[in-house]
Amino acid sequence: MIDLPEPTVLSVGALGDHRFPAGAYAYTGSALGTGGFARVDRHRRVAAGEHDVRHWHVDHLLGHSETRIDRVIESAGADVECVVAGRLPEGPVDGFGSSDCGCVSHLSTAPDVGALADLAVRAHGAATE
Repeated sequence: MIDLPEPTVLSVGALGDHRFPAGAYAYTGSALGTGGFARVDRHRRVAAGEHDVRHWHVDHLLGHSETRIDRVIESAGADVECVVAGRLPEGPVDGFGSSDCGCVSHLSTAPDVGALADLAVRAHGAATE
């Protein structure tokens, strides 16, 4: 869960420049591959300004000086990335985080971080039942 207090335009690698409204964002990713949840720690370092390499789409959003990670919601050991992404509201950038699957996007947005987090928790719960 990511909070962006002010609207901004960001370049998202090969996806180009996109407008990001102020509000809450849910990025749905998988920690099942090499490195596992160490990737989440890397994303935290990008958000804190301690690491400036932009490898994944989410790094471009997290690397913006105004964003902050609000919380991480996980379904450890479960491959539910696409199912969870499909249960969340649409995001502002088609193809964000979904270049390796058939999903429209793995970035969702809503005005309120608490409400979006509640949706994400329910999506994770439903996906792992």
